[in-house]
Amino acid sequence: MIKTLFLSLNSLNEKSLKISKSTFIEEIVEKYPSLVRPLRERGIVCIRCGEPVWGTLEQVAEEKGIEDIDGLVDDLNRMIEEI
Repeated sequence: MIKTLFLSLNSLNEKSLKISKSTFIEEIVEKYPSLVRPLRERGIVCIRCGEPVWGTLEQVAEEKGIEDIDGLVDDLNRMIEEI
């Protein structure tokens, strides 16, 4: 319930999310559905893609063997600036 409330409060300002290692995958997908494809291309299959992934970007990236998590975060933030 707390997580749902947190996500709901954050959704009040859709464009305010700056992605970090601790950002939940669900939050990224909810606010920026256009990032589903770039995440999938890097091996992170998201909720809307069919695999129920729950966790932070860092947790999931580590599970998928992504070593340059800082680079991934930078890339995703650049992409949302272009939206």
